[in-house]
Amino acid sequence: MDDDAVLAEQLAYYRAGAAEYDRPYAELGDLRDLLACVDGLPIAGDVLELACGTGQWTRFLAARARSVTAVDAAAEVLALARARTAAPTVEFVEADLFAWQPPRCYDTVFFAFWLSHVPPARLPGFWSTVADALAPGGRVIFIDDGPAGASSEEVLADHPVPAAVRRLDDGSRYRIVKVFHDAQALTRDLAALGWSACIRTVAGQFIGTAEPAN
Repeated sequence: MDDDAVLAEQLAYYRAGAAEYDRPYAELGDLRDLLACVDGLPIAGDVLELACGTGQWTRFLAARARSVTAVDAAAEVLALARARTAAPTVEFVEADLFAWQPPRCYDTVFFAFWLSHVPPARLPGFWSTVADALAPGGRVIFIDDGPAGASSEEVLADHPVPAAVRRLDDGSRYRIVKVFHDAQALTRDLAALGWSACIRTVAGQFIGTAEPAN
């Protein structure tokens, strides 16, 4: 099965559910704790944020960075992100991350809860794009759900693409790509792609940093 159909539903879900996007950050203490972790992460210089959503992380990045370029494919969540983060050092870009190419290099590439939405077949291409975006000596920082996150999702068994079903308040139903990466397995996968990664688990989620191995 082509990934495109599930990715199209995934984008439709985030566009239709933009007004509901922030609810988990208000309701879940673990997410608030993760947001607080940003101050301890090695964020520096010019930052590229991939899949910025409504800007929950963008505002914290902007406080640490020289500049932030925040990219997302959903115009509806970008509108909320712009309203939340009005710093003059932040630029928002609407683009499909599977087609977009970085126009320049950045000292830090950051993405939160995006890696799990990347189909396994597209993982090498995604990390190639990340490599193209990273300046010499730069670093990648990523945050996402670990295997424990599957317990709170409606996972689709035996689906050709790892996927789950998400439902909005109006009852509409969407498939999303959802890969629950194990930290050790992901470290090995990234090593095979030419990255040196350090991943630690925090309350069922993980925080990772990666640099080109060579």
